[in-house]
Amino acid sequence: MTFDFETPVNRRDTASLKWEHYGTRDVVPMWVADMDFPSPPAVMEALHRRVDHGVFGYTLPPRELIGVMLEMLAREYGWRVQEEWIVFLPGLVCGLNVTCRAVGDPGDAVVTFTPVYPPFLTVPKLSGRELVTVPLRDAGTRWEMDLQALEAAITPRTRLLLLCSPHNPAGRVWTRAEQEALADVVERHDLIVCSDEIHAGLVLDAGVEHIPFAALSPELARRTITLHAPSKTYNVPGLGCAFAVIPDEALRRAFRGAMDGIVPHVNLLGYEAALAAYRDGEPWRQALLAQLRRNAARVEEAVSQMPGLRTWPVEATYLAWIDARGLCLPDPGGAKDPAAFFEAAGVGLSDGAPFGAPGFVRLNFGCPPSQLETALSRMRAALGD
Repeated sequence: MTFDFETPVNRRDTASLKWEHYGTRDVVPMWVADMDFPSPPAVMEALHRRVDHGVFGYTLPPRELIGVMLEMLAREYGWRVQEEWIVFLPGLVCGLNVTCRAVGDPGDAVVTFTPVYPPFLTVPKLSGRELVTVPLRDAGTRWEMDLQALEAAITPRTRLLLLCSPHNPAGRVWTRAEQEALADVVERHDLIVCSDEIHAGLVLDAGVEHIPFAALSPELARRTITLHAPSKTYNVPGLGCAFAVIPDEALRRAFRGAMDGIVPHVNLLGYEAALAAYRDGEPWRQALLAQLRRNAARVEEAVSQMPGLRTWPVEATYLAWIDARGLCLPDPGGAKDPAAFFEAAGVGLSDGAPFGAPGFVRLNFGCPPSQLETALSRMRAALGD
C-alpha cells in the first residue's frame, strides 16, 4: 500500500490553530507541532464508521484499545505493562499538570532541562511549585544532559523531574547509558520522574532506539509516570486522547486523586482514532518515517548553507532546533527575535524564548516537500542568499 505525503492539503478556513495563526498574511506556518499530512486511512475509516453509527454518548475505553496499547508497548519497546497501570487522559499537557499536583506539596520544586517544550516551564508554577531549570549541554553534534549541573540544582524541596524523551525541541533520543546515569541521580535524591514520551513513535535515526525510562528497571518504574499519546505519531492531536502509565499503586492513586472533578473523560472519537492508529496504522507510520527522514535531511542541508544559522541532526520528532543567534539582521534589535524576522519574510517558526532559549527557533518539517521548500527558500531569501 502506498500513501501520499506529497500532495498539499488546504487547511485554510478549517479553524486550524496552525494555519489561522497568521490570519490572511502570506506566511507558511512551520511552528506548532501538528503535521500537514492527512491522518492514516485506517483512522479516517474508523472515524467514518463511528460517525455513521450516529450516537455520541458517554463512553468507556474500548476493551480492544487497552489490549492493542499493551501489545504496542511490548512490541516497540520491550516494555511489559499491566492493564491497571493505564490512566486515560484528554491530552498530554493535562497529564503534566496532574503530575505536578499529584507529586509533593505546594512550594516544592520541579526540575527540568532546557530548552524544552514550553508547558514544562509553565505547569509547575500553575501548580504552586517552584520551577528549577538546568540547561542542556551543546556537545557539538548533539545536545546532552548535564547531570553535574542537575545535581547541583537539586534541593531538599525538589520532588519531581520532568523529562522529555525523545526530546522536544533538541530531537535527541536518550541512550540507555544516558538514562541510567540520570537514574542514578534520581534514585540518590529520591525523585519522582514524569517522562513525556509522546514522540516515541517518531524515531528517525536508524542507529538509535527509544527506551522508556520506566523500562530500565522495576525500581525506576515505581517512581515514574510515563505519558504517551497517538497524537504526534498519527497526526490526531485535535481528537484529544492520551494516557499515563503509572506502575506504583500509591502514585497512581495520587494521580487519579488530582484528576478528580477537574479532568474530563476522553471523547469517543479520540478512543476510536487511537484504536485504529495503534491496531492498523503501522504501514502508514513506516511510510511517514521515510518521508520525515528525507525532510529532516533536507532541512539540515539547507540550514547548514544559511549564514548565521546552525542546527543539529534530528534523531526523533519532526522538529528542527535552529540556533539563530549568529544572524546579522538589519534591525539592531532583530537578532533578539529571529522568529519575528522570519515571520516578516513569510515563514512562521516557533520562537525559542518560550522553550527557555531566546535567539533560537524551531521548524516543523512535518509537511509535504513542496511546502518545506517554499519555507526554506523564503528563509534563504530573507538572509540575502
